[in-house]
Amino acid sequence: MNIVILAGSNRNNATSTRLGEYAVEIIRGQGHQASLFDLYQTPLPFYAPDEKQADHEHLADLNTRMLAADAIILSTPEYHGSISGVLKNALDHLSQAHFSGKPVLSISSSGGAVGVSSLLQLQAIVRNLHGINAQEWISIGGAQRRRFEATFDGYEEYEGSQDIEDRVQRVIGSFLNLAQTLTNARNSTMS
Repeated sequence: MNIVILAGSNRNNATSTRLGEYAVEIIRGQGHQASLFDLYQTPLPFYAPDEKQADHEHLADLNTRMLAADAIILSTPEYHGSISGVLKNALDHLSQAHFSGKPVLSISSSGGAVGVSSLLQLQAIVRNLHGINAQEWISIGGAQRRRFEATFDGYEEYEGSQDIEDRVQRVIGSFLNLAQTLTNARNSTMS
């Protein structure tokens, strides 16, 4: 399978982006293709429906990758109880053609305990784009974010470090099972 992770932060080394990078590692470790589209590294133009923007290099790349994806992961920081503006902008550029019938996992990183508000909003957006929300989501906050900070070197001990890794791996494993089931069903109806 081909999975695209859309990292929706406008901050370098954001914990939500690093969580997306960890998802790429896990997915590749399971033998699937995975790529990260980092909106900090590849910014998109501000969505303007009256303007022709399809030839914008980053937008064309996003469009191609999302259309080719079998499954999608949306990763966002939580700002003021919502998803990031750059992720919302990217989603505004996309359509049902990119999401329809595809499984989507929502993940977030919050400065507080957890980022549930942003995840609920992502699930509503996915439903409106006719995607299929995964039955679980991933939200990290507080001390759990330490594992995904740029300064984390893997040797540091903090409470819950293995728990968060185990939870992320379990949820992504469940998501991959859903994605494989849906991909197999989609492929069998096309044959």
